[in-house]
Amino acid sequence: MTMAPMGIRLSPLGVAVFCLLGVGVIYHLYAGVLSNHLSYFRQRKKVDLRDLLAVSVEAAQLGGKEVKRVREEDSLNEKSKGETKEGAKELLTMGDLQSHRKMFNLIKNTFPEITVYSEESDNQADPVTWSRYIPDDILKLEKGREVSADSITVWIDPLDATQEYTEKLVKYVTTMVCVALEGKPVIGVIHQPFTGFTAWAMVGQGTNMASRSDYNVNPPKVIVSRSHSGEVTNFLHTAFGNSTTIIPAGGAGYKVLSLLKMHSGQPEPIDEADVYVHITYIKKWDICAGAALLNALGGHMTTLKGENIDYSGTPVNKGGLVASVDVDHKAILEKLPNWDPSKH
Repeated sequence: MTMAPMGIRLSPLGVAVFCLLGVGVIYHLYAGVLSNHLSYFRQRKKVDLRDLLAVSVEAAQLGGKEVKRVREEDSLNEKSKGETKEGAKELLTMGDLQSHRKMFNLIKNTFPEITVYSEESDNQADPVTWSRYIPDDILKLEKGREVSADSITVWIDPLDATQEYTEKLVKYVTTMVCVALEGKPVIGVIHQPFTGFTAWAMVGQGTNMASRSDYNVNPPKVIVSRSHSGEVTNFLHTAFGNSTTIIPAGGAGYKVLSLLKMHSGQPEPIDEADVYVHITYIKKWDICAGAALLNALGGHMTTLKGENIDYSGTPVNKGGLVASVDVDHKAILEKLPNWDPSKH
């Protein structure tokens, strides 16, 4: 006699429990793998600030070589890229572009995870890489201060004072790199291509610059932009009196250096000012490096209202600026007349 095969009935509840157990096992297996990958990714995105300072110095100097070469070859090929809010032409030269390509690509090739903003934009890649050289004075700084790459914003100005560059007023010309951490400037580099001097600072760690032995604010010598010194003259005479000395100059980097003690090897002595004032909009790549240098020396760079400037996000600082070191910054601010940069 032949027995018919018997059917097997599966409990729906048992199937559900079995599936849930399977999903749980797979989840735990993949969660462990994913956790390890995320941990590795986070570790890769850490940046050592001393290394970043060394790269910033090398970038500014490399860009400076391009700026100097183009000027000496007289191959500027200048053109206008628009106008400032005040109506002054914004010029672009091959010096700006070639410097940008070196500076931007050196930083991005070395630290691809960090955000870099430049005054210029160009899609031409350059395989330039960091030499791994760290200058002796920077080598003495603390190593191992690592920060998250996504907390860093780098601002570069491949050629500050382009107008003066075209006029061969090269003493005003600088290349600049600034590193902001959570919007606060912590590394500043200002390089003079035509003297070869590089000023640098890491806030809280060290700098190769120093403030001068004396400043005078009764009244102060104030350095301002030569491109629109008319309005600012009236502003400063209202603040400090008609005997105030006003120094028109090109380049925000140069203006910050004018507040500091400069080395004696300058072929042409730079102006010496007590305060730097700007009463209209200004871009962050123009001022961030100077802010870091001043902060490292206990100085200040604020808006006209005394507010700290956030060096993250949009590139425009709409509050004007006042910069000083080793003087009563608050007292200077209190003398300034009411002024709205957006209306000028």
